[in-house]
Amino acid sequence: MPPSPGRSGGSQPGRRNRRRRRRLRTVDETSAGGLVIDGDHGLAAIIGRLDRRGRLLWSLPKGHIEPGETPEQTAVREVAEETGIIGRVVTAIGTIDYWFVAGNRRIHKTVHHFLLDAVGGELSDEDVEVTEVAWVPLGELDEVLAYADERRLVRRALSLRDRGERDGDADGLAGGERLGARPTRGSGTEQT
Repeated sequence: MPPSPGRSGGSQPGRRNRRRRRRLRTVDETSAGGLVIDGDHGLAAIIGRLDRRGRLLWSLPKGHIEPGETPEQTAVREVAEETGIIGRVVTAIGTIDYWFVAGNRRIHKTVHHFLLDAVGGELSDEDVEVTEVAWVPLGELDEVLAYADERRLVRRALSLRDRGERDGDADGLAGGERLGARPTRGSGTEQT
C-alpha cells in the first residue's frame, strides 16, 4: 500500500502545504504636506479620498517630494494642487511613517508635515487624486480626520498655536518656540 499523502495533500504525512510567499520588493517613499489654516475664520482645508471599500476618508493634503524640492516646497505645492489653497509654511509639526503593500511592492512611507497659513487661492477639488475638499472648523478636525497619527499632529500643532496666540507671538508659537519634526509611528493604514 502506498504512503498516504496526509490530510494536506502533501507528500509527507503531517506536513502542511505551505503557501509560497511572494517576495516583495521594499521601496522607501518620502512625501510632504500639512495643515493649512485660515486663521481669520478658524478653518483648515482638508481632502477626502475614497478607500478600496468606497469610503470617503478625510486627511491632510500631501504628496511625493519631487527631485530638487525641499519638504517645505513640496508641502506648499501639494497643498495648492490638492486643495487650491496657497499656503505659507510657518513651521514643521512632525513626521509620520508607515508601511503598506501596493502591487508587488512593500512601501515604507515617510511624510513630513508642516503648519501653513492660508494666504490665497480658492478651495478646489480639481486634482484627480482628490474626491472632495472642505474647510473644516479647527475644533472639528479631531472628529473628521481618518488617521490617528494626523489627529495627534493636529492636536499638538493647534495646542502650541493657541498657546502662542495667548502669549502674543505673531506666528502663533509661544516665545518663538518651533514645533520640531518629532517622529510619530504610523498605524499601518495606507495614506498617500
